[in-house]
Amino acid sequence: MSHNESTQTHDSHGHDGHGHDHGHGGESTNSRKLAAVSLINIVGFLVELAGGLAFGSVALLSDAFHMLFDALAYVMAFAASHVAEHYGEGDRWSYGLHRLEPFAAFLNGLLLLPMVGFILWESYQRFVEPATISIGVVPTLAIATGGLVVNVVSVYVLHGDAMSLNEKGAFYHLLGDAGGSVAVIVSVLAIEVTGIRVIDPITAALIAAVVTWSAVTVLRGSGEIFFLKTPLESDDIRSILGEIDGVDRVDDFHAWQICSQITVATVHVETDVETMADAESIVRSVHDELAHQGVDHATVELCPQYADRDVHLDTHCH
Repeated sequence: MSHNESTQTHDSHGHDGHGHDHGHGGESTNSRKLAAVSLINIVGFLVELAGGLAFGSVALLSDAFHMLFDALAYVMAFAASHVAEHYGEGDRWSYGLHRLEPFAAFLNGLLLLPMVGFILWESYQRFVEPATISIGVVPTLAIATGGLVVNVVSVYVLHGDAMSLNEKGAFYHLLGDAGGSVAVIVSVLAIEVTGIRVIDPITAALIAAVVTWSAVTVLRGSGEIFFLKTPLESDDIRSILGEIDGVDRVDDFHAWQICSQITVATVHVETDVETMADAESIVRSVHDELAHQGVDHATVELCPQYADRDVHLDTHCH
């Protein structure tokens, strides 16, 4: 292979039918799901808030505000998904506006933290001076059960085999909400049976722990994307690519995510093949294998072995 043929860069964006659509065909469905869940949870929040204020249950109020913040998170996730789907196409935005997804998820995680402080503060106040649930246990249980139904229906709407980061965040929040609603129901029954009113703030504190777990999960997921953590096992990928006929060495491999549904990779491959046909075959095989490993966009640099490899790699690799 001549010097002029030594470097070939191919992008799987248009390679052998592996083209990738920034719009992600399923995102219209994802947006509708998030919009539906947002509406469901706003209604649930209003019902639980009214019940918590009327009945004097801090556990019910904490669960209501948890539902409110989750509803706001779903609205933000829906907005990010909608904008990424409909705007940002063209050369000016190389990967569209899909970076909005981890950004919205990160903001949603941050929004959960003040709610944790509010719930813990209210729990402390009720622990110091327990309050009596002013109206009967049946209405309180009815509202808490309604909140649980809202969460279960929302989980059913969002559940799917492949969820975006925002959908996963919403899904985790909904599971936490469902657990919170169950905790409210159990605490109301326990207070009714035992008369120990301190159970109410203790339950609220447990809900705060669930909210904290949700926040950490979302912040960690979005942070990994922002700080370019590789979503693949680099050593495994190097080993797999090294087994392709004609590949002598995989010197450099990087992979990162634009959002949870777009994975990008670059790879530097050395070979001693002599013809363009053989080189194209290797590039095609590398692209196919990377696509099989979940890479949506790949740039493959194919070149001969260099005597001054260290100098070449210092120039091209990180």
